[in-house]
Order: sequence, then structure tokens, then C-alpha cells
Amino acid sequence: IAEVRDRSVLLESQTELAGIEGVTVLIHDQECAAEKRRKRKRGQIEDPPQRVYINERVCEGCGDCGKKSSCLSVLPVETEFGRKTEIHQSSCNKDYSCLEGDCPSFLTVIPAKPRRARAAGVPLPAVELRDPPRIVGQDEFTMRMIGIGGTGVVTVSQVIGVAALIDGLHVAELDQTGLSQKGGPVTSDLRISRKPLAGSNRVSAAGADLYLGFDDLGASNLKNLAVADPDRTVAVVSTAAVPTGTMVVDASRIFPEVDDQIQAIDSVTRSDANVYLDAQRLAESVLGDHMPGNMVALGAAWQRGALPLSFGAVEEAIRLNGAAVEMNLAAFAWGRACVASPDAVAEAVREPEPERAPLSDAALDLIDSVAGDGELRRLLEVRVPELIEYQSRAYAEEYVGFVRGVLERSGSHPIAEAVARQLYYLMAFKDEYEVARLHLAALPSEGKFWFHLHPPLLRALGLKRKLKLGRWFVPAFRMLRAMRRLRGTWLDPFGRPEVRRVERELIGEYRALVTRAVAHLRPETAPLVLEICDLPDEIRGYEEIKLRSVKRFRMTAERLERKLARAAALEAAA
Repeated sequence: IAEVRDRSVLLESQTELAGIEGVTVLIHDQECAAEKRRKRKRGQIEDPPQRVYINERVCEGCGDCGKKSSCLSVLPVETEFGRKTEIHQSSCNKDYSCLEGDCPSFLTVIPAKPRRARAAGVPLPAVELRDPPRIVGQDEFTMRMIGIGGTGVVTVSQVIGVAALIDGLHVAELDQTGLSQKGGPVTSDLRISRKPLAGSNRVSAAGADLYLGFDDLGASNLKNLAVADPDRTVAVVSTAAVPTGTMVVDASRIFPEVDDQIQAIDSVTRSDANVYLDAQRLAESVLGDHMPGNMVALGAAWQRGALPLSFGAVEEAIRLNGAAVEMNLAAFAWGRACVASPDAVAEAVREPEPERAPLSDAALDLIDSVAGDGELRRLLEVRVPELIEYQSRAYAEEYVGFVRGVLERSGSHPIAEAVARQLYYLMAFKDEYEVARLHLAALPSEGKFWFHLHPPLLRALGLKRKLKLGRWFVPAFRMLRAMRRLRGTWLDPFGRPEVRRVERELIGEYRALVTRAVAHLRPETAPLVLEICDLPDEIRGYEEIKLRSVKRFRMTAERLERKLARAAALEAAA
């Protein structure tokens, strides 16, 4: 039996077929979204003007949009209010499947002016770019490049190969692209020699002169590092935090510490000669596009003296490639500047500190009653004004009073800071009033925009899909914001669904949990108490997604409380 289904039910269809005994076949007939993006850049197909944005404050970082879209442009990002999700605009394929995520944070926008990458002639800081001395072999040279599919790893490999030919050298190349169009790992090995080459194109164990990493996760992989040698290999690695597909959909997966990855690379390479830079961030900052990031890293490698190629040959190879020539030349120059004068580059791309509105007297009085300075005060300076706007000063006083009590009973700033973060999150739950307030605070000033909402009331009445609501809906948001004083009262029209009742219960539940944990606080139990205080970070999402996460939270809380009770009993017995 053959059945044609819409792509929107792909996940459900996979689950259904997985439950059928025997052989089943699923044919997904659709042009690759990454290939569409390439065609749009080349002007071969129309580039839709509509873009998708996520209101960071409304987002819960649950990962549902990543699950629905399987898109690696749906990126996790750490913020003041925890992990959230953003759409990486310059890599977005514009298939809009992320909008299916069960979340009201999405906006679609048609800007008043088309978004353009900045001109390639962004002025460099006043840095003298001299030809560097070569620190790798001239007669025989091997290198490995490690990156992510769809970011131009093979293109950089081709540029290097053409540059070597221009310099009159012999070249052998081996590209392993794997699942490149889904953001999978890509490696490219090159051998360059003054004499004709024989043997394998693959770099042998401990045989690399240059280890060029465009992705630090791949670069720190032991399998790739097998080609490195501590007396021979120079590593030039971009430290841009590019998440894996698992990190996109699973909020519990966090990006490894960059310092740990650098240490792993330094341990098997020439650590005194290595270069680390966030090439993707630099490319986006100065060129408005992440794609030239690999060329930034190549420029850094050349300026470090780790490529046996002349500048003229590299420049000509970039021009012969014919794609975004001026931008790639500028990216190469910025990479050189990162090595020639890193302080000047850092100053040129430094972003100004965001200005915060002055605190009201009411907020200052509450904050002063808890903390004099330090991280706890900073947390309260951000959160107390928000809770006053969320509900009232009395609501903020309730929050501050509990944090103050935890600090006094525990004497621990780390525990009080954890409670300040997590209690705020629970007290500022995102009901209809708060979603309206947060959207109003972040409305686009120009162009057309639409909200994508699935109101719980209409959902309960059978509405299966989100509603697309334009600028005309803004007055309704203003009315909802003004109605927030009804929150939690018998007049609250949105307070009866299960998820709202659970959200209100969680506030008292968490306070009781913290109070019990702090009562068992000892030097030996401090890490466990801190873990308990941080537990609400597991609660994410909206509606059914949130209810499922609350069940996990409660199960974990019970387990940790039993563990804490056993530790306290053992201590008492001792």
C-alpha cells in the first residue's frame, strides 16, 4: 500500500513505520534545502524576503523547533535568562519548518530593506601585514582540514590546491565529505611538494605539518588528531561554538568547554606555535556573513607561516574561484590581521556594553535589603525590575524575601545565586499576559511582521495549527499586558488549564524543596544542595512539553532529596 503524505507529518510517519514489523519504505522527495540556499545566493532561484526570528525572552529553549525542523540553523544560545534558541540568519535555508515548534516565540518578518552582507572592503585596523617567515617544510608539506558540511571546507581545499599549482608545486588532495549537506563532519587532506607525488593522498599518522580546524569539536576529535605530532604540527583552529544536531534538540546537552578542547589539541601539536580564533564570529562581525569564516582561518594560518604558498598565489586562486571574491579577500586579510595584531582586531570588533535602564527607587530598596555587591546583586538588579513589571512590587518583595532568607540560612552566595535564578524563572512563568508583554517589548520597528500563536483556549477547542497574526494584533497584546493584574485571581480567564495550575504550584513546591535542602546543608552536602537549587533549569517549554518536563523535574527532585537524606543520616550516625 502506497500513501502520499505531506512533509509536515514526517516525524509521525517515521514513528508509525518503526512500529510495523517487517520491511517498510519511506521516500522523502524534496530538494535539499542547503542546495536551495546555494542557488539563491547565485541568483538561480528566487530568494524569499520573509525571515524567521525567535523572541529570545519568550523562548524556553526546549528544543522542540529543532526536533520539528531537524535544522542546524536553529541554534542554542546561552543568555542571562538561561539557554534559549536563535535562528542563525546567514545559514538559514528558509524552509520555515521551525515554525512548527510548539512555542509562541516565533515571528516572521519581511524587512523594510533587504538584508545584505556588508561590503567586502570593511576597513582593517591599522596593522602592517608583512610576509611571515615560514615555520613548516617547503619541499614536502601535508595538511589536514576539519570542518562542517555546507561551510566551504572543500572550497578552501581547492583554493589552496590552485594556489600551489600557481606557485609551480605538485598537489594531491583527498576530500571526505560524508553527510556534508546535513552539517556532518568533513575532512580534507592535502599534500604539496616540489617533486611529483606518489603514494596515498591521505595524511599519515603524525604526518601533518598544518592542522587547520574550522570546527573545534571536529578538531579536538582524537581520530582527527591522529595525524598530529607535537614536534611537527602547527594547529590553527576556529573556536566558534557550532552545535551538533543533538545539542539543537536536547537542552541537556551543552557545548564542551573551549579550554578543554584547546588543551586536547595543544597536547599533540606545537602548542607554542598554535593559533586559536573565533573565525565565524569575526566574519559575521566585519562581513555580515558566517560563510567567509573558513577563509579567515586560512588567512591566520598563512600569516602564522604555516602554509608554503606565496601571497600572490593565494590571492589569484581566490579570484579564480570566482565566488564572493572581494569578501573572501577581505576575510583572508582579517585572518592575517588576527595573527599580526590580535589586540587591534579585538578592539575593532569589540561590541559596546548594552545600556540598562536606571533602577527605580522601589527596585533599589528591595535589592539593597539583600546584597551589597557581587554576582548576587547583579542577578537581582536584572530580575527584580522584571518581576515588578511582570506583576507588582509586592510580587517582587515575595521573591526578594525568599532569596534573602536562603542567603541568611545558608551563608552561601552560590546557593543564593542559584535560587535567585531559578525562583525568578518559576515566578515569571510565561502565560498569555507575559507573552504579550515580552512581544510588545521586542516589536520590529520597520517592515511587516507576524506572530505565530497557538492559544491554549483555541487548542482545547480543537485548533490543530498555529495562527499567523499580523500587526493588527498588537492592540490585543496591549490589552493582555494591561490585564496582567488578574493573574492568579478568580477573574483570570487563562488561569484554569492544567499547565497554569501546575506553574502556580511549582513556586511553592520549589520553595519548600529549597528550604528542606538548606536545612541539611553541610560542607559535604553543599554540591548536592546546589544541584537541588538548580533543578528548575530542567523545566522548559509550553503546554504538554512543559508538563512532561515538570514530571521529570519532580522525579529528579525526589531522587536527590532521598540522596541528601541518606547523606545527612550517615553524618548524624558518624
